[in-house]
Amino acid sequence: MSDHLVFDTQEGVGYLVINREDRRNAISQEMIANFHEYLDKMKDDKSVRAVCITAAGNRIFCSGADLGATLVKKDGTALEGARNYASLLKKMTEYEKPLVAKVNGPCLAGGLGLMLACDLVIARDDAYFCTPEVKVGIFPMMVGALLLRHIGLKRTMDMVLTARKVTAAEAVAIGLVTRVVPPETLDHEVAELLKALAQRSPIGIKIGKRAFRETWDMPFEQAVDHLCNALGEVISTQDAAEGMRAFLEKRKPVFKGR
Repeated sequence: MSDHLVFDTQEGVGYLVINREDRRNAISQEMIANFHEYLDKMKDDKSVRAVCITAAGNRIFCSGADLGATLVKKDGTALEGARNYASLLKKMTEYEKPLVAKVNGPCLAGGLGLMLACDLVIARDDAYFCTPEVKVGIFPMMVGALLLRHIGLKRTMDMVLTARKVTAAEAVAIGLVTRVVPPETLDHEVAELLKALAQRSPIGIKIGKRAFRETWDMPFEQAVDHLCNALGEVISTQDAAEGMRAFLEKRKPVFKGR
């Protein structure tokens, strides 16, 4: 594997660090392959309870795809790199463990897809967010599938047609990110969040994430029934029984993912 993405695990958390500072942390085909490899590895590792995606340095989180290397293969075959990226976004949105994006700088273009495919996004309050593809005659197609679901049609079209920079404050207001914090507290805030997530029930989160995802396009009545059935699945787990016992005994639960 290349060093375009650095992988590490610590105290129940897997860390994936975009590592191309010299190329403004642009997404490469090697990086996409790394993402697939490491996400699959952590999915099967029961010791990993949550995953954090961030970037090296503090100048930029991700500038998007390395256009020359990602959108076109060396032999000129179009869309191969785009399909690999699309596959990664689908894998991330279907991932059974919590994904947290620690956005330590501006996030552009394809970087927005990586960010939005995460469950939670904590960003520096001086970061900005932008889809500049229209300036070079293209359109943020796969990213658009996530933008539309997160911020709606009008706001998505505002971003993709104007290519303007959305501030961190606006990003929170429109639902593009979860929370923004001062640069000096970003590490602490994310560390505390990951620590809490690593202590939750893995099986409960897995069932819950899957159920929420499955109801995205369901009518309300069908969605409520589907989630009611999913609740039955959750409360039948050993972790749920442990959680209720711990609550009654006024102690912290010890979840085992069963």
